[in-house]
Amino acid sequence: MDSRSTSSRTLPGRESRLAADVGLSDADLIEMYRLVVLARAIDERMWVLNRAGLIPFVISGQGHEGAQVGTAWALEKGKDWIAPFYRSIATCLTFGMSARDIMTAQYATANDPSSGGRQMPGHYGSHEHNILSVSSPVATQLLHAVGIALAAKIRKTGQVAMTSMGEGSSNQGDVHEGLNFAAIHKLPFIFVVENNGYAISVPAAMEVSVADVADRASGYGIPGVVVDGSDVLACYAAARDAVARARAGEGPTLIEAKVTRLTGHSSDDQQTKYRSAEELAAERGHDALPRFREQLRDAGVLTDEIEERLEAKIAALVEDATEYAEAQPDPDPAGATRYVYADVEEPG
Repeated sequence: MDSRSTSSRTLPGRESRLAADVGLSDADLIEMYRLVVLARAIDERMWVLNRAGLIPFVISGQGHEGAQVGTAWALEKGKDWIAPFYRSIATCLTFGMSARDIMTAQYATANDPSSGGRQMPGHYGSHEHNILSVSSPVATQLLHAVGIALAAKIRKTGQVAMTSMGEGSSNQGDVHEGLNFAAIHKLPFIFVVENNGYAISVPAAMEVSVADVADRASGYGIPGVVVDGSDVLACYAAARDAVARARAGEGPTLIEAKVTRLTGHSSDDQQTKYRSAEELAAERGHDALPRFREQLRDAGVLTDEIEERLEAKIAALVEDATEYAEAQPDPDPAGATRYVYADVEEPG
């Protein structure tokens, strides 16, 4: 057994310094780690299924999981709202969706909670968990989230709305309109930019004229926070503070999480055409998964026993989700126009 698993282990009934420093419990940290690992395992399985010809398309969240779990953890499940984007696998899992929910979206099954098989893969959503359906036109989800935040303010519900997207999407005009409106009206809104350095194949230096997307926040009179997206707890702390600010009526916050993209833009992209082997190898050093594992081990929170148990349960979850999704029926073609056209009775 690794000596780190015993020498620094916290005593029963006492939380580690690591957890206490961010106002969480060791159980919270283990669950956050579980979600990062689960999201990665599901994502990796999706690539296998795609290459086997069983699902049509993958748009991966590998490299984004730490930032997603950290920021979503700060929100209140069942109360707050999230408007995710196509890489938000870990965000959706953290906010309540299951491995089966994610996998049925990939297979477009009739019982897929995201859309009943009506959306393309990667378009997650769950009314049950206050997760707004992913919007295909990039950046439009910010307008949707700002609208939810406006409703929350008018209704005095105390809810907060968060949306996320990549730095490429953050250049859309919808972002300016939504942020400007949210800032003027001090809406309970959080905007997370998961900056992985590429808009498909276009590097950040050719899409953004400033070093940090968060610099743009000053133009709206709101805080702009840059955080290391491979540091799960730093992402949590940034989101925690933004949530507190939002609930206090102080308005929105822009959080830029510097993440890495470990895969191509999608299963239809070959990133080795525009990224060198040296660059790709270096990006592995910015992966939140091994960093979080090491951090928890050093703090005595994660032991070999706990990790082995988690890995077994996650492997079983991924197998179950895959087998479940494969066994579900396809949508009925007769319902293709349902929810598209109004049911209007012909005049008698």
